[in-house]
Amino acid sequence: MAKKLGNQTIKFDLPPSIVSTASTVGPKEGKGPLSSYFDVVLHDPLWGEDSWEKAESKMVKKTIERVIEKGNLTPEDIDYIFAGDLLNQLTASTFGIRGLAVPFFGLFGACSTMAEAITLGAMAIDGGFANYIVAEASSHFCSSEKQFRFPLELGTQRPLTASWTVTGSGAVILGKFGPSPYVTYATTGKIVDLGIKDPMNMGAAMAPAAADTIITHFEDTGFLPSDYDLIITGDLGSVGRELLLELLRKHNYDIENIYTDCGIEIFDSVTQDTHAGGSGCGCCAVTLAGYLYKEMKNNKWNRILFVPTGALMSPGSTQQGESIPGIAHAVTIENNWA
Repeated sequence: MAKKLGNQTIKFDLPPSIVSTASTVGPKEGKGPLSSYFDVVLHDPLWGEDSWEKAESKMVKKTIERVIEKGNLTPEDIDYIFAGDLLNQLTASTFGIRGLAVPFFGLFGACSTMAEAITLGAMAIDGGFANYIVAEASSHFCSSEKQFRFPLELGTQRPLTASWTVTGSGAVILGKFGPSPYVTYATTGKIVDLGIKDPMNMGAAMAPAAADTIITHFEDTGFLPSDYDLIITGDLGSVGRELLLELLRKHNYDIENIYTDCGIEIFDSVTQDTHAGGSGCGCCAVTLAGYLYKEMKNNKWNRILFVPTGALMSPGSTQQGESIPGIAHAVTIENNWA
């Protein structure tokens, strides 16, 4: 059975294997630095559908079908799907998964959803409740902009602190038995809210939560930054990156030499005009399912700390003048464990 370490961390006695991964991304992501790592690059963000929302649900469906096929499994082999997105009542996930006839847990952790799904899936497997689970998350630039910010038709100018919501769906299968890499630890984050209200500055809203979770992870496990080959957050972008490094240094943790962010890696901010970087549930999901997983299989890294971050806001909370609560969940993924 899994063991609790400190206040917020679980060490898995039988770490689940990442059996397979799959990723689908939009045209802009397909022109970015990680293009070669993705399974499918769409040429049309509508993907033949008549709405952005339907296109996102199609991404969810096709990506989950692909990850099951790549794992040499069938839908009947999957005990649970843990998945989420940014749309109202998780409609992208719900309508994408509805025809698969697999037990489903719908999750909302904003852009931290992929780590939440992996954590809960690993707990289910290590606890003896499942043999195979799918963890998946998605987002779509056009549907997210329409819901959270401005209709695309307005052509609204974006400030330099703004990020670009990734169009993409990433999925992994966790299995009770299988090859490396393995999910070995999970640190569940707390909500941290320092009063940031600007929805065009997600990095500033989420960086304090990322710092809190990373510090807690080190304190709970006894690990140091030097125990990791890579620490990668999600969606902080260039603005949040600098804030995170500053917050960690105040607690005597310096991770700069081994640290990056999924939102920085997925786009070329200069040539692709994405300003602070990428964001959205799909950002971390496709970066893990593509770049991180494949490079771990190539032994580029042995142990990484995957820390997706989320801004727990809604259109209603923003319109009512609420601040933006942040959260971050950390998952340790490694090739060798003892």
